[in-house]
Amino acid sequence: MVAEEFISHEEILETLEYAEKHKTDEALIQQIIDRAKERKGLSHREAMVLLDCELEEKNQQIYALAEQIKKDFYGNRIVMFAPLYLSNYCINGCVYCPYHLKNKHIARKKLTQEEIRREVIALQDMGHKRLALETGEDPVNNPIEYVLESIKTIYSIKHKNGAIRRVNVNIAATTVENYRKLKEAGIGTYILFQETYHKESYEKLHPTGPKHNYAYHTEAMDRAMEGGIDDVGIGVLFGLELYRYEFVGLLMHAEHLEAVHGVGPHTISVPRVRRADDIDPDSFDNGIDDDTFAKLVACIRIAVPYTGMIISTRESQQCRERVLHLGVSQISGGSRTSVGGYDTPEPEEENSAQFDVSDNRSLDEVVNWLMRLGYIPSFCTACYREGRTGDRFMSLCKSGQIQNCCHPNALMTLKEYLIDYASEDTRRIGERLIAEEIEKVPREKIREIARRNLAEIEQGERDFRF
Repeated sequence: MVAEEFISHEEILETLEYAEKHKTDEALIQQIIDRAKERKGLSHREAMVLLDCELEEKNQQIYALAEQIKKDFYGNRIVMFAPLYLSNYCINGCVYCPYHLKNKHIARKKLTQEEIRREVIALQDMGHKRLALETGEDPVNNPIEYVLESIKTIYSIKHKNGAIRRVNVNIAATTVENYRKLKEAGIGTYILFQETYHKESYEKLHPTGPKHNYAYHTEAMDRAMEGGIDDVGIGVLFGLELYRYEFVGLLMHAEHLEAVHGVGPHTISVPRVRRADDIDPDSFDNGIDDDTFAKLVACIRIAVPYTGMIISTRESQQCRERVLHLGVSQISGGSRTSVGGYDTPEPEEENSAQFDVSDNRSLDEVVNWLMRLGYIPSFCTACYREGRTGDRFMSLCKSGQIQNCCHPNALMTLKEYLIDYASEDTRRIGERLIAEEIEKVPREKIREIARRNLAEIEQGERDFRF
C-alpha cells in the first residue's frame, strides 16, 4: 500500500508509450472493445489504447458501448446532490485553489452550528436529500471534532417534509482513527480528489502545508478503508497535468483498491480547473476541450463499469448533457460553492467561493431538464441506509441486480420531490414519467409494492425504500 508502488510512474510512462504505438492498430482495438463488452472492465493499459484510438469507426463503437454499459448498470437514473461548504480556512498552499494560505483578500468564513442549520433548511426546502460536505484543511479552525459535530447537526434537522438522508464528506487526508470517527458518525462516501497523480507536479502544485506530502495524500483511501469506510470516491482535477497521465493513474488507483480491499471506488469524479478568486485557469496549460472530456468519460465508464461517475456544476449545461449518457450517474443541482451561500447569497465583494459555477440553474430547473431528456432524477439514499455499501453494493451492481432496488426507489423519491418542492410544470412532467417508468420495474411483486407506496406518498407518507 505504498503510493509510488501502486501508482508506478514507470508503468504509466510505458502504458502511454504502448497506447501511442497502437492507436491505429485496428485488430488490437477491436479485441479490447470485444473484451469490454463482457462488462467486467478493462486494465489501465487496455483503456488507454481506447482513449488514444484515432480510428473514427472504432471511436463510435467506444461511445456506443459506454452508453450501453451506463444503461446496463445504472439505467436512466441520475442521482442528485449538493455541496455544502462549512469553512474555507486552509493552511495549504495549493496554487490552483483560492483557499490557499497566501490569498489575503478572499473572505474567510466558518459556519456556526446555527448557520449550518439554516443552510440545511435552505437545502431541504429545495428538495435535496444528499449532501457533500466540503472544508479547507486547518486543524485549528476545522478540526475533526468540528466536522463530526456538523454531521450530527445536519442529520438532526427535520424541516417540514425535508431530511438529509446521506452526508458524504470531502475533507483532507487524515488518520485511520479519524476515519473511524467519520464512519461512526454515519457518513456515506468519503471523497478525496488526488488532484494529480504525477508526483513531481503534485509537489510543485502543493508547495506548502500538509497536503504537500504526496504519499500521505495518495494513500488516504487505504487508511479510510482500514478505518471501516467501504465507500470511497476518487478523482483528479483535469487541467493540472497532462490528461493521458492522469487517466492511467486514476485507473491504477481503482485497480489497487479492488485488488487490496476487494472493492473499487464507489465514485469517480471528473472536475476540470475553473476560474476562481486569485486563480486563472489559463495559467495551467493542460486544459482539455469538450471532445476530449467526453471521450475520457466514455473510457472511464468502460474501464470501471460498476463505479458511479460524478459531474458538478463546474461544467455547463451543454457539457453535462453530452456526458450524461456516456457514463455520468450523479450530478449536483442548484449548487453554491461559497460558505453560507444557500441561506443568504453573499455580496460579490465578500466572495468565498471555491470556484465559479458554470451551471447556475435551480434544482427544479435541473430536475425538469433531466426528465425532458428521459432521465429519472433520483434522491434515493436507500443502499447506504440498508447497508448495501462496499462489496455488498459492488456485487449487486456487477450482477445487474441493483436495478431491482434502485429503479423503484428512484421513482418513489422523485414522487416525494414532485409533491413537496416541484413547480407545476415539473410536477406535470414528473407524474407522466413515473407512470411510464413504473411499468418497467421487472419484478411484478416489487412493482405492486412500489405502486402502493407511491399512492401512500400522495397521501402524505414519506421515506419508503427497498
